[in-house]
Amino acid sequence: MFRTALRNVLAHKARLLMTVLAVMLGVAFVSGTLVFTNTISDAYQKSSAKGFDQVDVAVQPESVKDEGDKLGKDPELTQALLDKAAKAPGAESAIGVVTGFTAIADKDGKLIGGGFQSQGGNYWGDKDPRYPLDSGKAPTGKNQVAIDAETAKRAGYKVGDTIRISIDGPVLTPTITAVFTTDDGNVAAGGSLALFDTATAQQLFHKTGTYDEIDVKAAPGTSQTALRTSLDKVLPKDTVDTTTGQQLADDQAAMIESSMSGLKTGLLVFAGIALFVGTFIIANTFTMLVAQRTKELALLRAVGASRKQVTRSVLLEAFVVGTVAAVTGLIAGIGIGAGLRSLMGMLDATVPAGPLVISPGTIATSFAVGILITMLAAWLPGRRAAKIPPVAAMSSVHAAATTKSLVLRNTLGALFSAAGIAVVLFATTLDGSAGQAPMGMGAVLLIIGVFILTPLLSRPLIAAAAPVLRIFGVSGKLARQNSVRNPRRTAATASALMIGLTLITGMTVMAGSLQTSIDKMATAALKADYVVSMANMNSLSPDVEKKLDKVKGVTATSPMRNAPARIDDQTEYLTGVNGSTIGELTDLKVDNGSFKVGGTQVVVDDETAKDRGWKAGSTFTASFEDDKKQQLTVSGVYEGNELIRGILLDTATLAPHQANRADPADMQVMVKTSGGPSDATKDSLEKALGDNPAIKVQDKQDVSNEIAQMFTLILNMLYGLLAMAVIVAVLGVINTLAMSVFERSQEIGMLRAIGLDRKGIKRMVRLESLVISLFGGVLGVGLGVFFGWAAGELLAGKMPTYELVLPWGRMGLFLLLAATVGILAALWPARRAARLNMLTAIKSE
Repeated sequence: MFRTALRNVLAHKARLLMTVLAVMLGVAFVSGTLVFTNTISDAYQKSSAKGFDQVDVAVQPESVKDEGDKLGKDPELTQALLDKAAKAPGAESAIGVVTGFTAIADKDGKLIGGGFQSQGGNYWGDKDPRYPLDSGKAPTGKNQVAIDAETAKRAGYKVGDTIRISIDGPVLTPTITAVFTTDDGNVAAGGSLALFDTATAQQLFHKTGTYDEIDVKAAPGTSQTALRTSLDKVLPKDTVDTTTGQQLADDQAAMIESSMSGLKTGLLVFAGIALFVGTFIIANTFTMLVAQRTKELALLRAVGASRKQVTRSVLLEAFVVGTVAAVTGLIAGIGIGAGLRSLMGMLDATVPAGPLVISPGTIATSFAVGILITMLAAWLPGRRAAKIPPVAAMSSVHAAATTKSLVLRNTLGALFSAAGIAVVLFATTLDGSAGQAPMGMGAVLLIIGVFILTPLLSRPLIAAAAPVLRIFGVSGKLARQNSVRNPRRTAATASALMIGLTLITGMTVMAGSLQTSIDKMATAALKADYVVSMANMNSLSPDVEKKLDKVKGVTATSPMRNAPARIDDQTEYLTGVNGSTIGELTDLKVDNGSFKVGGTQVVVDDETAKDRGWKAGSTFTASFEDDKKQQLTVSGVYEGNELIRGILLDTATLAPHQANRADPADMQVMVKTSGGPSDATKDSLEKALGDNPAIKVQDKQDVSNEIAQMFTLILNMLYGLLAMAVIVAVLGVINTLAMSVFERSQEIGMLRAIGLDRKGIKRMVRLESLVISLFGGVLGVGLGVFFGWAAGELLAGKMPTYELVLPWGRMGLFLLLAATVGILAALWPARRAARLNMLTAIKSE
């Protein structure tokens, strides 16, 4: 039976080619994902480990939890603690570390490093072992800075140049006194690092006289563990934590692995979708091969082969196909992994240097996926082949499905579909996250139900295309009849395309609806002409509001300042606003009371009020950062949204409690102008802030454009990832048509003999492909719209501005895509059908 299976694979290698390609693409996606993520993870881990070479033990402040009506305050690492650490037995030296956000502008005024990886720190003394100097000398004073060599190279800076930087708002213009090398992971990933002398760094980062961390170097002959034990004896245990450099490197590696796991999981999900679509092709291919070889299989049964042997023969063929697909897919996946890494470099997403990682796990996974998926998909056709009685098979090439099996299939499909719709509708009545699991389960049930019912649905839906097909005469009529001749085959082919388009349409509906609702929320809740914020979402200096308030034409400003407080033994973040102007800058609907902020009067959002049982006139006591308490009164309850929510109080009330805090956190500043938004007004605001590249000045249109850009980027990424599933579906259409042409060779020869020319044959095959593809497209778009609506209903409770937006243009484009798939997929099969020799075809079985 093994020789028989191998002979069949070699005999039908052309017909199995598309199956191999489909499985290969899925395996390539899986292996490429594993190679890419493992390579990136390994490179970052090795790069971050180098950054701890100068750290034997790190001393960090002990985290203090909030308790009772007291806010937890982390202890400070002072100079006295650093001196103690430096004198501990087994310590050679100790360095105080100060860090914070520092944006660097290039010579064109654009931000280097994208903001999130733009860091600053301190250069310790005249010679810091962490940062070897390539050129220049150590910075001293607030007008001097050192920058990393990669940033200097990218921006074209050198020692002696003046550079524009920003910490939390105001622009600084120090002189570059040194360029240094570093193994810092952020720099390796394309970020930037600027260093000041220690005193300047402490002042700029609002940490005067204190450090974020103390790094201790062990004396020769002292291990990291021994040094840590020594430090624990001399430093106060209730104030600091000590960690070895090796443990820090291990923790960093685990964090990198964890962060990469999300990317890996996401990519593997889409690879799984492509493989799932591929199973339809595999099952269809083996079903058609079994149908075409029923006489051969019956003969095997007649000469003594058992049912199990026939099934094993089909599974052995699948094993060979899966092995070939796994090997080629693994090779292609390695190429994909290497290509993705190179692509990141082309997109300026710098990755630390490192070898391509091809782990044994990647190889094993590729083979397991390729072989198991193929054999599982081929099991049912093999089982069906074994059930065909020898006599029935010898007398008929095609065994028609019995009425009982069709009734059973349609009944199961109806039950699954009804259950899926019921569960999805039930999930829409639940609140937010509680409905996610039922929604997912209902979606799976409905997709399975529709797939089972697809043969039943194919007849009426394809019949609806009859008036259009009549335009093409005999070819159109034959195409329609061929499409419904074998509903199961048509269903399997169309379902592959249906799944891809269901996901694409559903995501498009969701994204478009979310974009519209967030856009509406942003414009409806704000009356301010501009919103000013940091590019990386860090906090702004209070000086930013003061500078904006002085700009000509500005009539009102207000910060949005975050401040923690304890209310009823729970931590709550308050938002400080300018009580006298906040009404001019926002347009929040008040459900209860009045929108009055000032003194001890505050307003709260509806969710907070509901959770705490507050209403207009309610009072509560807040314990602030300075441990002082104050009774506040709720003047009104407003409808919160994603942009503005929580407890709003006057900054004049909040400021005295932050007197000892060096860096009040203004997350953004709202600005109202007399002339409304204009290019000239925006320019004047940006100039007032020194044309700071780290600060965004946005009007409502800018906010809308940013939201649209974000959703467009996400959608394009999803389209790219789902494209693999569509490509696999295209292979399925090609495969089905090619095998169908072979199966109908005699029929096509007869059509040629009675007068249908080659153009007519081509047109018949192309129209058949077009009808099947559009059938799958209609089902996919329909299901996608339903799932998009249902998912939106879950969000509607949390987002009052949510409304369903149907992207008619894109849905039409998706159907056009399905039609294009059908036309392209038919090119080779149609050409092959037209070139058949009519006499040879008529004589074929």
